[in-house]
Amino acid sequence: MEMRKIGLIGGMSFESSAVYYRLVNEAVRRRRGKLHSAEVLLHSVDFQRIVDLQRAGHWDDAALLLSDVARGLVAGGADCILICSNTMHLIADAVHASVDVPLINIIDETALRLKAAGSRKPLLLATRYTMEQGFYAERMKTHDIDLMVPDADGRTLTHNVIFDELCAGQVLNASRSAVIGLIEKAKAEGADAVILGCTEICLLLDPADLPLPGFDSTAIHAEAAVEFSLRDRQ
Repeated sequence: MEMRKIGLIGGMSFESSAVYYRLVNEAVRRRRGKLHSAEVLLHSVDFQRIVDLQRAGHWDDAALLLSDVARGLVAGGADCILICSNTMHLIADAVHASVDVPLINIIDETALRLKAAGSRKPLLLATRYTMEQGFYAERMKTHDIDLMVPDADGRTLTHNVIFDELCAGQVLNASRSAVIGLIEKAKAEGADAVILGCTEICLLLDPADLPLPGFDSTAIHAEAAVEFSLRDRQ
């Protein structure tokens, strides 16, 4: 069976894009055996350029940039598009509108996994943009899921760990303990699960070793891409 080609918009950061590449290929090998690997196109952007647009609030410019990348991937033969970043799903609808192939949305895929597990009140750990801009919570609500987020100090802690440490390739035990403390607090306040809602947080936390059931959005997104790639075209 011919695989559909997966188009990855990566580099946001390249630390997590490397995880995507490994997970996608491991899943294909697991499903198809032998020495099979995924049909993948990866366009890795300059993350500093994206960060500058985020900090300035220039989301429309970011949408234009990633839309151009998406069109390039489709021109190269991609049958679907993944934005390998939770935060940049703020502009996912604009990017999707720029191409004529499916965009596999990380929020929708994570919501489906939460619902299947019976979770309705998860804690979201992510960048400040993802936790505070509203786009993630609003899309989750369409799946009947009500998000919790850490308090202001917790959001600052999580954001800084992501940008100052994980995106720079640093994984610190002290930060792991601090973030687990946020999960424990949320559990006491009624959270029934935790979403690793930044594609780098899987570098810090093992979803199977947390005070609450963990849902790794990076792994979920990668698995959805493979499912699409291997699905019978008929």
